[in-house]
Amino acid sequence: MSVPDYMQCAEDHQTLLVVVQPVGIVPEESFFKVYKRISTVNQISVRDSQRLLYIRYRHHYPPENNEWGDFQTHRKVVGLITITDCSSAKDWPQTFEKFHLQKEIYGSTLYDSRLFVFGLQGEIAEQPRTDVAFYPSYDECENVEKRIEDFIESLFIVLESKRLDRATDKSGDKIPLLCVPFEKKDFVGLDTDSRHYKKSCQGRMRKHVGDLCLQAGMLQDSLVHYHMAVELLRSVNDFLWLGAALEGLCSASVIYHYPGGTGGKTGGRRAQGSSLPAEAGNRHRPGAQEVLIDPGALTSNGINADTSAEIGRAKNCLSPEDIIDKYKEAISYYTKYKNAGVIELEACVKAVRVLAIQKRSMEASEFLQNAVYINLRQLSEEEKIQRYSILSELYECIGFHRKSAFFKRVAAMQCVAPSISEPGWRACYKLLLETLPGYSLSLDPKDFSKGTHRGWAAVQMRLLHELVYASRRMGNPALSVRHLSFLLQTMLDFLSDQEKKDVTQSLENYTSKCPGTMELITLPDGLKLPPVPFTKLPIWVQGDVCEVQLMVYNPMPFELRVENMGLMTSGVEFESLPAALSLPAESGLYPVTLVGVPQTTGQITINGYHTSVFGVFSDCLLDNLPGLKTNGCSVEVIPALPRLQISTSLPRSAHTLQPSSGDEISTNVSVQLYNGETQQLIIKLENIGTEPLEKLEVTAKTVNTKEKLYGEFLSWKLEDTLSQFPLKPGKIATFTVSIKVKLDFSCQENLLQDLNDDGISVSGLPLSSPFRQVVKSRVENKPINPPESSKVGDFSHVKTLEAILNFKYSGGPGHVDGYYRNLSLGLHVEVEPSVFFTRVSTLPATSTRQCHLLLDVFNSTEHELTISAKNNEDLVLHAAECQR
Repeated sequence: MSVPDYMQCAEDHQTLLVVVQPVGIVPEESFFKVYKRISTVNQISVRDSQRLLYIRYRHHYPPENNEWGDFQTHRKVVGLITITDCSSAKDWPQTFEKFHLQKEIYGSTLYDSRLFVFGLQGEIAEQPRTDVAFYPSYDECENVEKRIEDFIESLFIVLESKRLDRATDKSGDKIPLLCVPFEKKDFVGLDTDSRHYKKSCQGRMRKHVGDLCLQAGMLQDSLVHYHMAVELLRSVNDFLWLGAALEGLCSASVIYHYPGGTGGKTGGRRAQGSSLPAEAGNRHRPGAQEVLIDPGALTSNGINADTSAEIGRAKNCLSPEDIIDKYKEAISYYTKYKNAGVIELEACVKAVRVLAIQKRSMEASEFLQNAVYINLRQLSEEEKIQRYSILSELYECIGFHRKSAFFKRVAAMQCVAPSISEPGWRACYKLLLETLPGYSLSLDPKDFSKGTHRGWAAVQMRLLHELVYASRRMGNPALSVRHLSFLLQTMLDFLSDQEKKDVTQSLENYTSKCPGTMELITLPDGLKLPPVPFTKLPIWVQGDVCEVQLMVYNPMPFELRVENMGLMTSGVEFESLPAALSLPAESGLYPVTLVGVPQTTGQITINGYHTSVFGVFSDCLLDNLPGLKTNGCSVEVIPALPRLQISTSLPRSAHTLQPSSGDEISTNVSVQLYNGETQQLIIKLENIGTEPLEKLEVTAKTVNTKEKLYGEFLSWKLEDTLSQFPLKPGKIATFTVSIKVKLDFSCQENLLQDLNDDGISVSGLPLSSPFRQVVKSRVENKPINPPESSKVGDFSHVKTLEAILNFKYSGGPGHVDGYYRNLSLGLHVEVEPSVFFTRVSTLPATSTRQCHLLLDVFNSTEHELTISAKNNEDLVLHAAECQR
């Protein structure tokens, strides 16, 4: 057997294998439409029995794997369903002949077969047949599922007869020796009368009957047969089949312990009447569980159909811990045989799936590590991709995310191996994207805007380079530009000087054909790649006043007057605005800001500065200055953008907020509200630039709070503002934000104590379970001069909410090229408590199905409030008053 099934799981041992294949030319879409319907019938209840039969469907199955069907019966193809197109009666004989030829491929193991014919009508189609079903078309085949159920029942009849025949074999000592294909040549000339040979025959047959019992839904019987097979095979060192018996024992135990399955399939496998009620309470008990076999229970040939005696005295099911130990033992026996590599590999995969459910990740990784080094035949490239992808998924299941990403990346590289005539660059790119989380890498630059760097930068850069190359080979230069821009922005601190030059040169080569933009890129699978602004690299805007700061000093012992100091540039038309300054005598480093206005777009280089000192004009180039490691600074000048200035109806706040993106907040405002109060914030947007404001996006983020908000804190209707666009230079638009605060003050212990001291019995949350205290007289308990800390509305009772409103806007030539500006407004809100329900109680009503709900309402503010309720009159509450 040379083709592994990486999707194998322990519960597959109880399934019957049915192959569904097309005969002749069948449209792929039509075939899989029928195949999908057939596959839904994967579990049926056996008539007149509490047993369930499970079916495993495959549309492709290597015939050489079928030869291992005696070793493990779930590998044996017992059913064949063929699907064919046949539109005329004259084609029918040839079609039916093809069906028979298809059966011959699996003929030695088939229990039954069916042929589904689509398109043939007339006399032939009207003849009743059990092995052939005729349908007018692929859309008119209502009873497909019913025919499959009948087909499965016929498989069960054959299965049950084989199980009974093997379990009640009366042929004396002549039990046939079951063997795998590579063993047949080894048994030529063996002494068939030796005790060793007979025990091997008995043990293998016991194991085989255990397989048949498991498939027939007799879990308890299968456990007994497996146990007895283990004892027989161990006594003669029949290691390969001993491993199979142990694996069968593990599979049956897994089915019992985990009825929901281990393969991640939908629809749990529920325990049947053949489960182990006597052992159910102890099934998770650790420790060895051995079977006790009475030698008198065996017949002369070692097979006894009546296993009730053994069942009654057997600790049949392995504990979860023992399952893994037996898997290890079974795999150790498989490793002795180079031709059992596929069996060993699949056993490792099954054990890993069990360990994943048991959350034993380290042990699971040992099995996977073993699976990696199992040598199989020369695999095709497609098989290698499948192998590495499954290894990646299994590592992901046990929480080894970086290891999972490693094998996913290997699978990606395999998609474009040199030996492949048509490399799959799209598949490679898709798999590379799936590795990103495992390497702590996202494609959103905001995730790298603050905090320490997560993950291995060298590996992340290698992966980003591979994404760039795969994008180019896919013929998508915009993707290449986006990934390369992301690499430069997020990995700049980890790039060497030479790497920075290489990356920027590559980026310039790409952008010469496809300029980078600030637009969102959406991939075919729905993944969105956000734009990557170069916030770490200097950018100027055409027409804006730009600054360069120099650190200078005066070596003279007197005040130095510097005239006409300005910037020297090249590459872009630049209007320098000279400055004049006085430097104190023998000053230390002194900051000087030089300004100017770029008039055109492109790359501008700051070459130096010019001055006039003592009447002498000087041009000072940076590359001539000692101590400077650079001979100039390059800055990108982008097309002109509008400039937005905001003002609000609220007072400025002393609290300064910092946005996570690093953008400065132009204004901070504050407001005080009572809990439940709503207030409108009017924001004036003034275009103080020279370009029209055409696009505006507004987002909000709550920061620096652990309070739980009920309802929407900030809301707005952007459409009302956009209706005033485009906003010409000098014009003002209004933007209204609704601030609504709903907080929970139930945990304010000081406030509750104040209210209780004031004679009010306070419940926790509004409308919480009623407190039974009686409201005391406020006059009796209220102190004449209450301390300041206990006054209603004291600052200690105030809760704080903070949020940042971000305005992302653009317009003019810069908007055409995808550039935008950000402006942020900080909002500080102080929330005071308003109304409390101090007691909740009920009174009986006239109907037994209804009652009256009584609420004691307390006004904790210093203002008069009106309480409105549905179907009730308004209730007026004075300051610090409580009413029912």
